[in-house]
Amino acid sequence: MSDAERPWTQVNPPGMAEPVGYSNAIVTEGGRRVFIAGQVDMAPDGSIAHPGDLLEQTKGAFAHIVTVLEAAGGKPENIVRMRIYVTHVDAYKRLGKAIGRAYKAHFGRWFPAMTLVGVARLYDEDALIEVETDAVIP
Repeated sequence: MSDAERPWTQVNPPGMAEPVGYSNAIVTEGGRRVFIAGQVDMAPDGSIAHPGDLLEQTKGAFAHIVTVLEAAGGKPENIVRMRIYVTHVDAYKRLGKAIGRAYKAHFGRWFPAMTLVGVARLYDEDALIEVETDAVIP
């Protein structure tokens, strides 16, 4: 998608540290807004598909986001904000390169405004990660 086709603009002001893997802000210009609930690595029976495996749970959550977004008529490059909740920040950091590869496999090289939040636990006690996204579809 070209810059002219996007209903949003990245904002990364000069003088700030260059963002790596995220944007400081996204300004929307129009389009249809989609708010995707927190996604976990949930199997069709409602259980966590890969208990104890943060990388596989991350891949599962990312895949669910793409599925929901496509069902809403969008594509990964329509994501403007992503909030990642993890129960083990240090493990997430250790897996950073592998998680980055999983991110690119699902979302490409588009980096929305992003936040990583460490939490004591998630609703499902086997979930190690939950990812919320917002998108704007032209």
